[in-house]
Amino acid sequence: MKKITFFLAMVGILAIACQSEKATTPKQPIQYPTTQKVDHVDTYHGVEVPDPYRWLEDDRSEETGEWVKAQNDVTFGYLKNIPFKADLQSRIEKLNDYEKISAPFKEGAYEYFYKNDGLQDHSIVYRTKIDEVDGTPEVFLNPNEFSADGTTALRGIIFTKDGTLSAHMITEGGSDWRKAIIMDVASKKVLEDTLVDIKFSGISWKGNEGFYYSSYDKPKAGSALSGKTQHHKLYYHKLGTPQSSDQLVFGGAKQPNRYIGGFMTNDQKYLVVSAAQNTSGNRLYIKDLSKPNSDFVLFQEDYLATANYTDNVGSKFYLYTNIGAPNYRLVSVDFNKPTQENWKDVIPESENVLRVNTGGGKFFANYLVDAKTAIKQFDRSGKLEREVSLPGIGSAGGFGAKDEAKDLYYSFTSFTYPSTIFKYDIASGASTLYKKSNAKFNPEDYETKQIFYTSKDGTKVPMFITHKKGIKMDGKNPTYMYAYGGFNISLTPRFSATRIAWLEQGGIYAQPNLRGGGEYGEKWHLAGTKMNKQNVFDDFIAAGEYLIDNKYTSSDYLAIAGGSNGGLLVGATMAQRPDLAKVALPAVGVMDMLRYHTFTAGAGWAADYGTAEDSPEMFEYLRAYSPVHALKAGVSYPATMVTTADHDDRVVPSHSFKFAAQLQESHAGDNPVMIRIQTNAGHGSVSTKQRMELAADMYAFVWENMGITPEFKEEVLN
Repeated sequence: MKKITFFLAMVGILAIACQSEKATTPKQPIQYPTTQKVDHVDTYHGVEVPDPYRWLEDDRSEETGEWVKAQNDVTFGYLKNIPFKADLQSRIEKLNDYEKISAPFKEGAYEYFYKNDGLQDHSIVYRTKIDEVDGTPEVFLNPNEFSADGTTALRGIIFTKDGTLSAHMITEGGSDWRKAIIMDVASKKVLEDTLVDIKFSGISWKGNEGFYYSSYDKPKAGSALSGKTQHHKLYYHKLGTPQSSDQLVFGGAKQPNRYIGGFMTNDQKYLVVSAAQNTSGNRLYIKDLSKPNSDFVLFQEDYLATANYTDNVGSKFYLYTNIGAPNYRLVSVDFNKPTQENWKDVIPESENVLRVNTGGGKFFANYLVDAKTAIKQFDRSGKLEREVSLPGIGSAGGFGAKDEAKDLYYSFTSFTYPSTIFKYDIASGASTLYKKSNAKFNPEDYETKQIFYTSKDGTKVPMFITHKKGIKMDGKNPTYMYAYGGFNISLTPRFSATRIAWLEQGGIYAQPNLRGGGEYGEKWHLAGTKMNKQNVFDDFIAAGEYLIDNKYTSSDYLAIAGGSNGGLLVGATMAQRPDLAKVALPAVGVMDMLRYHTFTAGAGWAADYGTAEDSPEMFEYLRAYSPVHALKAGVSYPATMVTTADHDDRVVPSHSFKFAAQLQESHAGDNPVMIRIQTNAGHGSVSTKQRMELAADMYAFVWENMGITPEFKEEVLN
């Protein structure tokens, strides 16, 4: 049996729209495809567990392909017949049809920026010469030309320190496997053959001679997405040589690690390697490349703790760590005395979670205060210079630049504040508007509040609630509740143009910050892992109950949603509380908790989840909430649209396939329970077109099953 794994990256948030009630008429029962069951049983600690849909794990088989087509025929047939879907699609397109420009960044002789005219599938990379005043921007890379259908996308550009060479990575069909293309920047000429089969990797140049990258041994051609990837490897590629001769620098069977990243320090003297067994924690190694044949120096050896390179001045290194500081701190240490007793606080731990960026020779401390951003500027000695004044309560990103920079750029956004770019003068601390969003949105029509509700065990949990001003709290407001709750990932306030379609129709958007995330540091994270995972589901259920008890909505008007680990959250919640919500939208979810660690790189999730092999107690705990196993026959479940994609090689689609098959078998009610399988997409949509189509289908499904018809005025559609 082929096996599968996944590496989670934080997944994008979708949210939706609603308004007037409509009379419902009886509909013909949906005829779901018949899903074959096989007589397959696994034994865990002496306990036999049937797995009747095991055959769906072979996602490249002819039988699975036929099943996918049959399921999609039912789902897309249902969606096509929703009468307002065409108007909804038009509205979403109009809301997203505005110019989007990134902050500029300087590399060598050029200043670069990304721009999307509105509905382009991908943003184009433009540049201007720095020494040309008011120079006309020229196209440097246009990802819209990479493929005819828009499913090949750019995944980052990395320049040499002098900016004369670049390497850009692309994904095809949303896969996590990447290709790297090397170019001469001035001429835009491709220099050599494309490098292939790169996965979970950055690129770090060593001068202009070559670069470091990471990957696994790729499964053999023809293998299913479930083909297992095991030992990560750090390679050095010398320009002008074939990829087959690339040097193995770290990892592989001799240094087995699931995730390895390597990069050069800014002074090009040291190679830093982070090696991890799980998605949390790492060992940290640093090598002095100025000394031939020198060994790596181990700075941090505890796989369950985190220590990451932030900066260095000569042999003085600055590390960002949670060792002795669950909310993180910044320390300094000399390369020649790396042991922890020599670590000195530069920015000590505080009551708020810390992240650190560098720019202009300064440290910018990004603090998470109840899931909202606060920024402070420090010098290299750790002296506080100022707190940066932000436009409001929300999320700020950026605050990174080269050491010689005099200014930098940052973005600011919130639920009712479209992403806006500011230029920041490092010496004075003055911020000036650089680029205002052209989103068609009037923030004065809406409001956001943050409340704290009580979970099952008495823990106070924060939740953001956004809606139109003046709506009536009568329990009938359609509400879309989205959450994640895992892997130390924090959900912070973000603007979504698509979400306007939900809000302008009178809908409520709710975003609770569940345990398992990183909003309150490592303690908050660990409170939602392994044998504490039920806390995450309890927090989510309590959030829904708060919204119902306080008349924001009711069970008939509540939709619950989440992606990846959040898809697991939705699947487990609907199994435990099928009465909580009217609609459930589990996206690209981890649904088989007994086998997740056997898929692609999924063993790296064990620090958060535990595995069925760990102990009889861990096995029973996982089986109790595993969505595939927790569904019960004869129960009426919420209207459910499971979403996944055929090229998802993080959370492989068989998770969703097996869950959908089990749900259709178990479900006893009239609510539709179906699966939407996107083609040429991965762990998230690849193109603007795909994202808008998916959003329209999800929103339409929610409204239709709440018995609501959105009212689109003619002026907003034209």
